[in-house]
Amino acid sequence: MLQVCLNGARGPGDSAAVPMSPESLAESAARAVAAGAGEVRVHPRTPCGGTSLSPRVLGPVLSSVRAAVGREVRVTTAAGAEPDAGRRVERIRSWAVLPDLVSVDWHEPRAEEVAAALLERGIAVEAGLWARTDGHERFARSPLAPRVRRVLVKAANPSAGSGAEEASRSFLSGLPFRSGPALPPGVPVLLHGEDAGAWPVLRIARRLGLVARIGLEDTVLLPDGTRARSNAELVAAALAG
Repeated sequence: MLQVCLNGARGPGDSAAVPMSPESLAESAARAVAAGAGEVRVHPRTPCGGTSLSPRVLGPVLSSVRAAVGREVRVTTAAGAEPDAGRRVERIRSWAVLPDLVSVDWHEPRAEEVAAALLERGIAVEAGLWARTDGHERFARSPLAPRVRRVLVKAANPSAGSGAEEASRSFLSGLPFRSGPALPPGVPVLLHGEDAGAWPVLRIARRLGLVARIGLEDTVLLPDGTRARSNAELVAAALAG
């Protein structure tokens, strides 16, 4: 399985290819799926370019992307979209159009409360566990751990690409789902890196049989260092190599 992450917090200043509006996100998603992506992750953006969890921003994006790809759409509750956790919970409870799966970064304050609000609405939760944070320790103690649909592991960016595999394997080996009962059997794991780590970690994920992801959220460069012209081009490169 390969996920395409369409935009993240990037904008036109990072790459002219980064989609922003509901229409451009839908078009980018459709092309990425046609290139072979199995699922879509998106950060809804305001007309001014900021990430947002507002129902007035989220709803049109979800509707447009779903209509274009005919499949589930994933989003995130990362603090970058709404720094106040209480406000994040209010946003979740106000959504009229619901995403299919939402990432919750477990190292962020009140992450468990955010996850509980999603589960109360029948929205599947993906637990985001970042290297070099205490998120995995907090997740291991959480009573909500057995209820997540998937775990998303963000590997530490290596100082050099050659260090990515060792760092990723070391982090994975210490996670609770590798050694304890925090998760029921069969819960999938998505492993990804960003920038210098994006391509090395994607290759590690494939070798380990984990879900992988690529897209302009993670990198604007192809494996050979040239700038990607689209999310679809990144997906094609990931599947080709």
